[in-house]
Amino acid sequence: MKSLDVITIGRAGVDLYGAQVGGRLEDMGSFRKYVGGSPTNIACGTARLGLRSGLITRVGDEHMGRFIREELRREGVDVRGVKTDPERLTALVILGIRDEESFPLIFYRENCADMALSEDDIDEGLIAEARSVLATGTHLSHPRTEGAVLKALRLARQHGARTALDIDYRPNLWGVAGHGEGESRFVESAKVTAKLQSTLHLFDLIVGTEEEFHIAGGTTDTIGALRSVRAVTPAVLVCKRGAAGAVAFEGAIPDSLDAGQTGPGFPIEVFNVLGAGDGFFSGLLKGWLDGESWPKALEYANACGAFAVSRHGCTPAYPSLTELQFFLKRGVIRPDLRNDAELEQIHWSTNRKGAWPEARIFAFDHRLQLEEMAGYSPAKGAAFKELCLKAALRVQAGRPGYGILCDSRIGRRALHAASGTGLWIGRPCEAPGSRPLSLEPELGPDCGGLEEWARENVVKVLCFCHPDDAPDLWAAQEETVKRLFTAARRNDLEFLLEVIPSKVGPVDYGTTATLIRRFYDAGVFPDWWKLEPMRTRAAWANAIAAIEQNDPHTRGIVVLGLDAPEAELAASFEVAAGFSLVKGFAVGRTIFGDVARGWMAGDLADAEAVAEMAGRYGRLCDIWDRARAAARERAA
Repeated sequence: MKSLDVITIGRAGVDLYGAQVGGRLEDMGSFRKYVGGSPTNIACGTARLGLRSGLITRVGDEHMGRFIREELRREGVDVRGVKTDPERLTALVILGIRDEESFPLIFYRENCADMALSEDDIDEGLIAEARSVLATGTHLSHPRTEGAVLKALRLARQHGARTALDIDYRPNLWGVAGHGEGESRFVESAKVTAKLQSTLHLFDLIVGTEEEFHIAGGTTDTIGALRSVRAVTPAVLVCKRGAAGAVAFEGAIPDSLDAGQTGPGFPIEVFNVLGAGDGFFSGLLKGWLDGESWPKALEYANACGAFAVSRHGCTPAYPSLTELQFFLKRGVIRPDLRNDAELEQIHWSTNRKGAWPEARIFAFDHRLQLEEMAGYSPAKGAAFKELCLKAALRVQAGRPGYGILCDSRIGRRALHAASGTGLWIGRPCEAPGSRPLSLEPELGPDCGGLEEWARENVVKVLCFCHPDDAPDLWAAQEETVKRLFTAARRNDLEFLLEVIPSKVGPVDYGTTATLIRRFYDAGVFPDWWKLEPMRTRAAWANAIAAIEQNDPHTRGIVVLGLDAPEAELAASFEVAAGFSLVKGFAVGRTIFGDVARGWMAGDLADAEAVAEMAGRYGRLCDIWDRARAAARERAA
């Protein structure tokens, strides 16, 4: 059995999308950064749909090249074919959304890394692992990259793989339009037509717009162009027709496009056509490689294209398989899909990057507790939190499943130093001890301060609340949590909601579950829940049922510590570890409390403080791991 379903080959770059919609590219004030390039988009799009995809390309030996490689891994794309070019920069595209018909873009691809792809970069062993190989037209425009593509296609045929072509005609990338004509999709060129026609026989599937078939066929009459292509290849031809959907032709080309095989279309608002074709091809490949009929494959393709044209960006717009299946079953509720709250929640929660089956978190985001310690000063507090980070990293030792909670008021240096270490990083937003809940001033009244946060930071907020709270108090706290949650989503940040009812009222086995349901009813869908330890399985079961009934795709739960001693935490872990949705713990003062007081008083040196905290943190990790292992053994 082959290990990959599809390998794409060709362009890989960074898309800088103008964040403002409706203005000129000249007037854009900020940009969103995504991976780009048709084969890169398709590799990601197919991976989201459950296909095992890989990419063959080159990236630069710099920050943008590393971004592409890391983003591909996060999307689940095999990167063995992604070569690092030490001499060339990664390609860059700047794009904008002017209106539903105008999408200005500038390609920065002069001697870029992916155009240095050569035959030496094509590994026969990798090609042999694939069920299919997909090429895009741009890499047929230069002898060196063409050589790489032709070698890959030849090897694909030798090893029994199917082959596909996305014509992907960009006139300025073929040198027949100027730099300022990046938006142009068609310029007649006999040279380009001849080059394409010399390779069309190598493919089993060819996909393009009407204009792309015009260049491949050498005529602006679509039927004539399709017949010209058919004269040189027996491939299945799929012609995209924009709002009219797409048609597939397996044999002779009829007199009308309407006579081809079609799939259902979707009446949605056109917001952004850039990358829609790559989304379409991702869905088409899913159907093709799964052995579906062409009408069903085109249904997948049309739906994936619909998602793309309704959202900002290319790859970020593409659906997960769960999302696609939900959409096909439910249908269109509103034509602007990006504003369909139910659909967007599924899109967000099923496309999150990375997996966290375990979350052992050292929480040192405390502020008030440190500020009240004898000997505290802002400088000493900052230094102590750097020691906490050192202890966390010592226990983590490069392994997955470990994390920290750290603030930016006292612990800014530690917070920033943690970025890129592989730790899960949560960052608090609440003003310590506030009830009704208020937020740290750095966030601003509209939580606009989140725009400055590192994307790997998880927005954490603690709300002291209880089902018996007075209506006005509940409403005020709910509004603050909802405002913060909305801002977190706007900035692509995960959200952790911590609720502690026991500090403000009596609790029973249903208290936490009631709170959870009330927040979901308010439209708050946390990626993570942080819950106080519950002593009975019934209380845990009720809380988990409340979460799963509202959000089956949540990341999970971490158990907080409340400054409990290790023995008490061990007992609470034993109960919590029996539930798979509980991913671990987030404990702080049990680890650092005594150490901080001793260090602030000058009774502990830095090295001693780090060693003591690492020991305590490590013991808690071992206690959790043993509790989880015992729970799994009982369930087996």
